[in-house]
Amino acid sequence: MKLHNLTPALGSVHKAKRLGRGEASGKGGTSTKGNKGSQARTGYKLKMAFEGGQMPIQRRIPKRGFSNFAHKTSYRIFNLGQLQEFIESYKLEEITNDVLYIHGFIQKGELVKILGQGEFKSKINFKIDGISQKAKDILEGLGCVIEMNKK
Repeated sequence: MKLHNLTPALGSVHKAKRLGRGEASGKGGTSTKGNKGSQARTGYKLKMAFEGGQMPIQRRIPKRGFSNFAHKTSYRIFNLGQLQEFIESYKLEEITNDVLYIHGFIQKGELVKILGQGEFKSKINFKIDGISQKAKDILEGLGCVIEMNKK
């Protein structure tokens, strides 16, 4: 087999339809685009969510409530039981956003909050973004140092 012998598989290549090349071709005149209207014109592009002139759904549905997406704070949540498993399997010396990122538990820039579910028995330092009161009581009872990141 050589490069000049290569051909596409039989039936996989078709001639392109040549539109607008005279009435005898069967695809002349309007070039299969119908008569008049925006879709027959050059440069036509369907607008996203366009419903053919019908009142669009985003205008039909009543607007209620308020959603504060721009200033919403979302945390990556870890329970104490999960952190105990991480400490045992990865032999962690402290829990910080950087340590969790290095081991692949969070994405860069994610905020971390700790909740109080599960058993925890390690005396370790924490530098995190948020903590529940239950988790704080458990950790302080063990003698852990908890430092909060500044937002």
